[in-house]
Amino acid sequence: MNQGKKDIIRVRVVSAAFVALALAVFKPFGLEVWQWQAYVHLFIIFVLGVMVCLLTDSIMKFLVRMPCNMEGESTQSSGDDVNFFIRRNLYFQIINTILVALMICLYRHFLLSDRVAGNQLSWSNFLETLLIIAFCSFAIGLYWRFKFRSRYLAAELEETKLLNEQLQKLSTHDISPSSTVVLTGSTSETVTLHVPDLLYIEAVGNYVKVYQWRDDQVHVDMLRATSKQMEDTLKAYPMIVRCHRAFLVNLGQVEQIVSRTGTMQLLMMHSRESIPVSRSNMAQVKEALHKNTYP
Repeated sequence: MNQGKKDIIRVRVVSAAFVALALAVFKPFGLEVWQWQAYVHLFIIFVLGVMVCLLTDSIMKFLVRMPCNMEGESTQSSGDDVNFFIRRNLYFQIINTILVALMICLYRHFLLSDRVAGNQLSWSNFLETLLIIAFCSFAIGLYWRFKFRSRYLAAELEETKLLNEQLQKLSTHDISPSSTVVLTGSTSETVTLHVPDLLYIEAVGNYVKVYQWRDDQVHVDMLRATSKQMEDTLKAYPMIVRCHRAFLVNLGQVEQIVSRTGTMQLLMMHSRESIPVSRSNMAQVKEALHKNTYP
């Protein structure tokens, strides 16, 4: 059994134990009349609760198509993992709360109704059980949400540290070819670009702004063109990547990568501008850093 599956079972056992503990404290469903036998029933409910949780995980994986990311099946970034976990946890809680409430109602009907007549299966009993389990599910959901969000954010910080280490390795090598490219657009205007000096290219309406470091200062040139045209023109240079629908950046001119709660920004040299990295382009930036650091 791999670590991911062990983590899933641990989470489900703790969650079911929390529900059983809450029932032991408040003793609903007439549990107090059972005296010491009530704890035997609670243990059985605990075991059944774990089984229902694992059943819900299977439903989430095979029917809802949202496998638990603790299994290592999610290929998203850390920031996306946070949102994925929150969304998946919401769906899991809804389905699991209904199934656990149904399981307890059936248990009340078949095993707890001989001493408490009110445990007979009915809509009112189901709604009562559903409200109790929903409250427990809400409380335990808050706990796991905080715990796993903290874990993912810690992983995100560690990943950012690794990316900055790769960035430092880039700065010690002249990876960009020393070449000059003439950028053209839909008009006769052109921009002469010395590739290693390019900072970034920004799309602004029907124009692009080309930022480059020249003569010890940042020069900005305007060109009537699209960022896609610029991307196609500069595709021979692996250090120039799209990080956002409006930005192309030269990774060789990035001073630092900054991560803020699921978002990434590139702090550029010289201009000190922060360029956003969209989630859809995050993998591309990471891949470019890795390839150019470990060719």
